[in-house]
Amino acid sequence: MAGKVKWVTDIEKSVLINNFEKREWVQVTENEDWNFYWMSIQTIRNVFSVDTGYRLSDDQLVNHFPNHYELTRKDLMIKNIKRYRKELEKEGSPLAEKDENGKYIYLDFVPVTFMLPADYNLFVEEFRKNPSSTWIMKPCGKAQGKGIFLINKLSQIKKWSRDSRTSTYKLGFCRFCTVKYTPSTSELDNMFVHLTNVAIQKHGDDYNHVHGGKWTVSNLRLYLESTRGKEVTNRLFDQIHWIVVQSLKAVAPMMNNDKHCFECYGYDIIIDDKLKPWLIEVNASPSLTSSTANDRILKYNLINDTLNIVTPNGDIPDCRWNRSPPREALGNYQVLYDEEQAQSENAERELRNRSGQSLGSKVTKGGAGVRPGAATWK
Repeated sequence: MAGKVKWVTDIEKSVLINNFEKREWVQVTENEDWNFYWMSIQTIRNVFSVDTGYRLSDDQLVNHFPNHYELTRKDLMIKNIKRYRKELEKEGSPLAEKDENGKYIYLDFVPVTFMLPADYNLFVEEFRKNPSSTWIMKPCGKAQGKGIFLINKLSQIKKWSRDSRTSTYKLGFCRFCTVKYTPSTSELDNMFVHLTNVAIQKHGDDYNHVHGGKWTVSNLRLYLESTRGKEVTNRLFDQIHWIVVQSLKAVAPMMNNDKHCFECYGYDIIIDDKLKPWLIEVNASPSLTSSTANDRILKYNLINDTLNIVTPNGDIPDCRWNRSPPREALGNYQVLYDEEQAQSENAERELRNRSGQSLGSKVTKGGAGVRPGAATWK
């Protein structure tokens, strides 16, 4: 399509603007005709608002889905994952299988979670089963560690009693606290022990401005392979990929799959001492601020690879495109799940079953057994 892409953003970050300028796209204002708008989650509400919103044309693309909050609000994420589990149980899906203790074998990837104040009585019941445990309280709609605190007594929370194609970016990073973790109750209020957010850690005395308290995922992998073994490490990353796919499938029925939209989510996953990953939350607008030189390179490449996928060859968007890029165009993205391929395989399996042929089940090893599933989840 002839012409230059006209872009606008309300997020003034160099990793964005440098990528737009590299492609020789033309900057315009939001009141002019635009093709590509990288916007904040506050702005997306206005774009799709019944009262103030407007109809997007086929040559316009934005970086959020209308109701991304079904995954990125902590309370809705948990609600949707719980609903997903129940639906799979009703269907008799092997994914909903439980162990002898009643825990999900393949879908146990979020910590025990309650929404307060609605679930207060259930929370009290669970708390009294393990009165020595520590719980983390996280506001549903805030970020950067704001409003988070830890409790180990009920009295501390009395005020609360009132089409998908999925890819993961291989060049992520892991964050660390500047103070060594301790479960001691005397450190419950020390956020430098419990929260890895840069917005918190950068104020600590031991914060390192060179590496920013971060490792690249590749360095984390090398460390784990050398200390815990390659097989265990591979299983960990396989489980992380599984979490990403299953969390997105959990919210898929609730999402407005608007053809003008794409999304770059930021997954927060914590790894316990047994190398089991747990999903903490999903961010709709992962930070594009660069706190170190390596940080800037990683995020620049992330935006570059993202733009190569959603605007092939840097052309003006056309929402009638088939947005399935060739493998060489993915850059550092790795396809985890292809719904079109999955549907094709399911149709083939159904056809063979009807004809009396056994297709055989392809399986992937999980942490608690052998996880059933099609090859297309990864």
